[in-house]
Amino acid sequence: MKQAAAACLATALTACAATQQADAVAPQAPGFLLGLWHGFIFPVAWIVSLFVSNVAIYAVPNNGGWYDFGYFLGIVVFGVGAKRGHTVTRDRIIDVRARRID
Repeated sequence: MKQAAAACLATALTACAATQQADAVAPQAPGFLLGLWHGFIFPVAWIVSLFVSNVAIYAVPNNGGWYDFGYFLGIVVFGVGAKRGHTVTRDRIIDVRARRID
């Protein structure tokens, strides 16, 4: 248990040191809308990137936080993370009525 807690703590602390190089952010580079598009086409781009060397799944340089936000929304909301076709079925009904005790 202590080892798992230490591993989780170490992982969390390494995330605090994550930085982005200054030359990876450029104001005129791809922004929110291209990030949204890149996130949406992520599955196809990833497969293509395995076979074609000049195709990547993430644009570098980009304009920073807005590109990242669009990329995140593209994957999670509109892309592979979206729950499409999720249906809820009701196979039984439980009728519970309060009993009066006289």
